[in-house]
Amino acid sequence: MRSLKVAIATGGRFHVLDLARELDALDYDVRFYSYVPRKRALRFGLPARCQVGLLPMMAPFVGWHLLLRRLYPAAQEKMMVWALNRAVIARLAPCDVFICMSGLFLEAAIYAKEKYRARIFLERGSQHILSQKEILEVIPGAQLPSQFMVQRELAGYNLADRIVVPSSHVVESFRRDPVTAAKLFKNPYGTDLDQFPQQCATLSAAKTVLFVGTWSYRKGADVLATAIMRLRDVTLIHVGGLGDVPFPKHPQFVHYDPVPQWRLKEFYAQARAFVLASREEGLALVQVQALASGLPIICTDRTGGIDLAHSPALRARIRQVANEDVKALADGIAMTLESAALVPSLTQLSTADRQHLSWRCYGERYSEVLLGAQ
Repeated sequence: MRSLKVAIATGGRFHVLDLARELDALDYDVRFYSYVPRKRALRFGLPARCQVGLLPMMAPFVGWHLLLRRLYPAAQEKMMVWALNRAVIARLAPCDVFICMSGLFLEAAIYAKEKYRARIFLERGSQHILSQKEILEVIPGAQLPSQFMVQRELAGYNLADRIVVPSSHVVESFRRDPVTAAKLFKNPYGTDLDQFPQQCATLSAAKTVLFVGTWSYRKGADVLATAIMRLRDVTLIHVGGLGDVPFPKHPQFVHYDPVPQWRLKEFYAQARAFVLASREEGLALVQVQALASGLPIICTDRTGGIDLAHSPALRARIRQVANEDVKALADGIAMTLESAALVPSLTQLSTADRQHLSWRCYGERYSEVLLGAQ
């Protein structure tokens, strides 16, 4: 498959660095265009031969974004997008497939299609841009996509040969546009199984649930807090930043500031279940990590969690509830903890079950579609 040349364009790492690594392992000729530092990409397993660095050209814009994020944000967004596309165009080698992040890349995708007749695979991690905008409009304080990005997203949908999405609720959001919906390829994300070994929770964790992510309205933190307060004997451990929802000052709630990804396994080992109450999210990677660690998960219908039910054993560990439904969330947490207490072996997944959650399987599913695109 080295004859199939795959270009992957992004800004930061995102999940597409993992995709690049897996496609390289499957013997594709991969070029990964990003401003991710070479040493950092190597730490995530991406061979140097795949990397095409954009940092020298992007340094002023990345610095602006990191250090002066609130200075002329609209101009910053447009300049970042312009610079990224120009940098990729300047370094783009011949390719058969051009994979890129939706909204971020448009001009470079047009260039790849016109110059190399490449097929365009657009990575869209959230709902259709118009559906996402409608959801965010009713979330207090949520940052709405700019009209500039909305227009780029819609233009990208028209240009793309395939649009890659991570979950069923994202697929459903595209039904508003039948022509675009026909281009969809659903591929739920994976995780690094070595970084998240399967563990058994201690007896002290019998009534402990874990949430990893920003404590915010968008993540449903207010709903989650109310649900936990209804369960008087349940403790919630939160790992992540504190956003626009006050963190409860109550013995049932324990907060830890954000930690490096490799340390999260310490927290998965302290809980009996994982919970995510998000109002808007394509597919949260922390759910994959939690399942791989042996935890059952309780999630809303806007987290993509149900799409990780690749096998009966995984399906048995996923409980989905309606978003913003406090009673359903509280009941789901209570029933999950009760089941986990009655069936201790629930935490034991087979090697085959865990492999379904790996980046390797994610890459293999992607490969099947790439081969069909030839």
